[in-house]
Amino acid sequence: MKAFILAAGLGTRLRPLTNSIPKALVKLNGKPLLQILIEKFLSENINQIVVNVYHHSEKVLNFLSANDNFGAEILISDESEKLLDTGGAIKKAAPALGDEPFILHNVDIISDLDFKKLSAFHQNSNADVTLVLRKNVSSRYFLFDQQSLLCGWGNKATGEEIIKTGNRKGLTEYGFAGVHLISPNIFKAFPEDDVFSVIDFYLNICGEYKIKGFAPEFNYWFDVGTIEKLKEAENQNLGISR
Repeated sequence: MKAFILAAGLGTRLRPLTNSIPKALVKLNGKPLLQILIEKFLSENINQIVVNVYHHSEKVLNFLSANDNFGAEILISDESEKLLDTGGAIKKAAPALGDEPFILHNVDIISDLDFKKLSAFHQNSNADVTLVLRKNVSSRYFLFDQQSLLCGWGNKATGEEIIKTGNRKGLTEYGFAGVHLISPNIFKAFPEDDVFSVIDFYLNICGEYKIKGFAPEFNYWFDVGTIEKLKEAENQNLGISR
């Protein structure tokens, strides 16, 4: 199995840390987020990794080169000329991702997710896409039916809600955990646009493709994309050190 790390974001919520470095190189307990995630993949025997870059891209390349890619086979999807959003990032990297299911992981998500259990769920449910979910919902949420199929999306802050399939009364809200397992057969449904959101893409195809939700029990999960959450994670005993 391969993995694709989304590391091209501007990291605006982490300023001023990201004024001079990319979000991927922001440190948690002395270790860059990108390194934490690469080491987690390697610990579960996932050593073929694609990383997309945009903001301070040369610093990511230099970091990986200086550390000999941590023993992984790392390919770079370079978005330096234009940031492509999450869906466009997958579309651009598709040739490097192959024809087997792969993990898509935000670089600023830190958790104890078991990738083997995720893979088993994906295979056993015959899913085209499996979205890792959290039972705790913040402002934005996905809507799933009783068969764990994606039916819609909502935003509590704005009141916006999109229902693509199913009856709203029978749908359950879940937070998104920032991890996907994707089968490349969905690539043929990509729009012609180069820049697009993968969430919008999922909502557009969920009536045709099986997009399932997987809600594991986490011992810990952090979105460290803000200064406050980064500090919160640093105060936990996550076993992460230089």
